[in-house]
Amino acid sequence: MLRSIGDYIDIVGAETISKIYKKASRLYGKRVANVNATFLGGGVAEILGRLVPFMNEVGLDAEWRTIHGSPAFFDVTKSFHNALQSGTLELDDHKKSLYMEINQEYANFTHLNIYDCLIVHDPQPLPLIKFYRKQQPWIWRCHIDITEPNEELWDFLKQFMIRYDIIIVSSEKYKKPDIPVPQRVIAPAIDPLSLKNRELSEQELLNCLNELNIPRDKPIITQVSRMDPWKDPEGVLEVFSLVKEEVDCRLLYCYNLATDDPEGIKIYDRVYKKAKKFEKEGDVIFVVGNNELIVNAIQRFSTVILQKSIREGFALTVTEALWKAKPVIAGNVGGIPSQITDGENGFLVDPHNYKECAEKVVEVLKNPKLAENLGKKAKERVRDNFLTTRLVSDYLDLLDEVLK
Repeated sequence: MLRSIGDYIDIVGAETISKIYKKASRLYGKRVANVNATFLGGGVAEILGRLVPFMNEVGLDAEWRTIHGSPAFFDVTKSFHNALQSGTLELDDHKKSLYMEINQEYANFTHLNIYDCLIVHDPQPLPLIKFYRKQQPWIWRCHIDITEPNEELWDFLKQFMIRYDIIIVSSEKYKKPDIPVPQRVIAPAIDPLSLKNRELSEQELLNCLNELNIPRDKPIITQVSRMDPWKDPEGVLEVFSLVKEEVDCRLLYCYNLATDDPEGIKIYDRVYKKAKKFEKEGDVIFVVGNNELIVNAIQRFSTVILQKSIREGFALTVTEALWKAKPVIAGNVGGIPSQITDGENGFLVDPHNYKECAEKVVEVLKNPKLAENLGKKAKERVRDNFLTTRLVSDYLDLLDEVLK
């Protein structure tokens, strides 16, 4: 059933919904397009899947476009993605040319200038602005951690960034003083009524677990994420090995392979091989998280959620788990500290310190009352700050600013 923004009254209150309609009244009929790299997989696609319909419902004409690229293009942009988060990169002329050519080709068969405002997401379509005669506001929305980008790549991408009217980042720490463009902070958000986040009946939960053949005889530690080096799935396995010395439990990888991420399958293969040492006990489980109901059920059934990221733009998987009142142990990186106050509604850890990570997991596993208290505070933190109604409101404010 298609959700209406009015369906959120019971969650956020009628006053919040009324304010959204009032803000939108100043933007009736304005045409806005969002451009990103994929319709499936990852937080950006999830955000746009709710943001765009809501914008349309409240009176804008909003659309969602995806850039078309070859596998080689997505190999290059994945390397850019990693390098922007401090990874290494050999930035040669071939990579630059392919990056530019695909964006130029896309520009040649799209008419983006028909819109009143364009919001371009992440590095894949960033150069599009170069191939249009600019006649409306362009906004670049960067969802990743850019605190320590590869300098050579950053210098190359600056030429496109400075053409934009506004840049949006997910945290104050991501603002870049060397980019002379106004920069705004808009935190991502989750949809509490989506299939991934809505309440589940006990029968729905059991049906899903039975279908996946997930045993229920031991506590389960879960990481929900892409198979991505910055999520450190291999490190998660090392932490689990330490936890197993104290508590008999299982580890569950609920993983996702996005269409714009060719690196994921290679990382999966490495993790799967290393996990074979637990094969006899069946204590490491892999589940493809390309189904929202599956992710919802797994998060709700899990005893502890672990998000041992080394780098994070924001980490919506943390937001999802907090909304489900789960104790979360997460890397003290990126946008995660804006969601978790250490010791109050979860635990923040040094993601490189496997012993510290394991100790916090063990502490929660051995203390159900602690887990319950953390979970209650976690849910309210998300209700107050990280739901999709707040995100819609923030975007309406931004559009009102640039379209005056």
